[in-house]
Amino acid sequence: MLKPPIFMITPGTIDEIKNRMDVVEVVSDFVQLKKSGSNYKALSPFTQEKTPSFFVSPSKQIYKCFSTGKGGDAISFIMEVDGLSYVEALKYLAKKYNVEIEEEQTSDEDQQRYNERESLFIILNFAKDYYRDLLWENEDGKAIGLSYFKERGFTDETIKAFDLGYSLDTWDGLIKATKEKQYNEELLEKAGLKIVKEDRSYDRFRGRVIFPIHNVTGKVIAFGARILKKAENQPKYINSPETELYQKSKILYGISQAKQEIRIADNCYLVEGYTDVISMYQNGVKNVVASSGTSLTEDQIKLISRYTSNVTVLFDGDKAGIKASLRGIDMLLAGDLNVKAVSFPEGEDPDSYARQLSTSAFQNYLKDEAVDFIVFKANLLVGDAKHDPVKKAETIRDIVTSITKIPDPIKRTVYIKECSDLLDIDESVLVTEQNKILVREQRNAQFKDQQAAEQNVLPVPEEKITSGKVPLDDAIAVQERECIRMLLNYADQQVKDEEDNDELFVSYFLHELEDVEFETPIYQEILTHFVDHLKEGRLVDQQTLLSESSAEAQKSIIDILADRYEISSWWHDKYKIIVPKESDRLKQSAFTSVLRLKFRLVQKMIKANMDKLTENSAEKNEEEILRMHNELKKLEISIASELGNVTAR
Repeated sequence: MLKPPIFMITPGTIDEIKNRMDVVEVVSDFVQLKKSGSNYKALSPFTQEKTPSFFVSPSKQIYKCFSTGKGGDAISFIMEVDGLSYVEALKYLAKKYNVEIEEEQTSDEDQQRYNERESLFIILNFAKDYYRDLLWENEDGKAIGLSYFKERGFTDETIKAFDLGYSLDTWDGLIKATKEKQYNEELLEKAGLKIVKEDRSYDRFRGRVIFPIHNVTGKVIAFGARILKKAENQPKYINSPETELYQKSKILYGISQAKQEIRIADNCYLVEGYTDVISMYQNGVKNVVASSGTSLTEDQIKLISRYTSNVTVLFDGDKAGIKASLRGIDMLLAGDLNVKAVSFPEGEDPDSYARQLSTSAFQNYLKDEAVDFIVFKANLLVGDAKHDPVKKAETIRDIVTSITKIPDPIKRTVYIKECSDLLDIDESVLVTEQNKILVREQRNAQFKDQQAAEQNVLPVPEEKITSGKVPLDDAIAVQERECIRMLLNYADQQVKDEEDNDELFVSYFLHELEDVEFETPIYQEILTHFVDHLKEGRLVDQQTLLSESSAEAQKSIIDILADRYEISSWWHDKYKIIVPKESDRLKQSAFTSVLRLKFRLVQKMIKANMDKLTENSAEKNEEEILRMHNELKKLEISIASELGNVTAR
């Protein structure tokens, strides 16, 4: 079967994207950044944490997550945060910065290596267009699918904003359409669009209206579909199965359309279904997402926390259903989010109520009815247990358990007091119960940590920080890293040569390192890039260095460039104390770094030379070994004196 030709983005286009992109702007689309000195910081989008460990450096154009070790530039951030390939990340940034993409056809060999992930995106996008065209252009699509959406009150603009579509009630409509385009049939199954059973295959979605599910950057990764006719043994809604691109626990329906609105409003409305999102969006409430009928997950909560710390959960007017959904509130609290709740009148849900009220009336309802979770939960549960002491005690314990999920102890104290007033129970009783729960949870956590330790799976820090004496090889690696750090940070700066003329720091530094070969392969790889570019009369910049280096070297470069701490201006502002910067004494700092490295290398040579004395070898020349020892010791003492060290003779 013929495959469509594969095109790659030209180097010129990639350079233009890199020239225009700004890491702070890109990361800000996904994470709430706060200024911290000359950098920005935030809670990590990759893990659950209470203290910000995610830093962005505008001057170096990199990000670094100290809790997970991930780091890189704007391109690698897009790849990490939304699971995109390199090419997809480039296309996303090209669209953001209005860069026209130029592509060139690849060789047959490159076509064979073409990423399957890219092909899945292509075929899912084709399916989205196929279902959309059926909705607007096919007679059945217009008569059945479009009529259904119109009956729900959706406008043409809204239908197009969510890429809604329709699937014909035939067994192989999409399969035939993809065959005409010569798409790989195996990919149709891997994308979750085709079902294969024994010797036959057929479309997964048939005779249903289609709700495409987009990832954060707007790419279609899956579909939801609703049946319109009555059919036995057929669920009302079906969804794509989980695929390489789609893990339902990690995505929220509507996040692509809502993310900017959530950030602007600093609040996220959380609902259950597709039509809830769409109706609210059409009624002017665009900061809304849905868990798509699944139980709320930690990954979904992390996704919300990228854009806001405030969540308003909307509940259908069904008391039994609300009680079943309260576990989600506890998870939101554990995620350190501020949670409010709104319930609708009996028999109503966000979709139906949004269609009943005008835009202003609906928005006012959401604002007026939003109550803090503790009030909401107490009002819901206490009423049922009013005349039953046992039930009331269980309810109070349930509410206190929710409060203990909050990581912030000050917030917990405030909620305990409010709970005391609301439930008319002594505050000390609630505090005692809270402490019991916290102690129990702490013991459980310690037990899990102990089990993990016994299985040797406790997390290991990225770098082992040591003080005092360290093994010689480790000391050499530390000094090699320090040399690379100075090159990465100051390569393009000017220093004075012996004749008081300006020269590039990289030229001076590499001259001092002449004839020194690093023992750590990754650091030697990075050093070689600087040397090779300088031989060609060019200065290698950070972006070029990252693109030319191996994955291991890239990680080291980011780790070295990422500085979590910086000197505060407090000393100067308050006491007028000037703390000298490294850049102010650059040549001296560089010379000291190289000397320290040479000092450690000489010490290692001394050790290796003396080890020869213990060898049982007939060829051993003790006189030559001792002569070499004396020469090396003289060199060691000479370097030590320049460094201000004292070394025993």
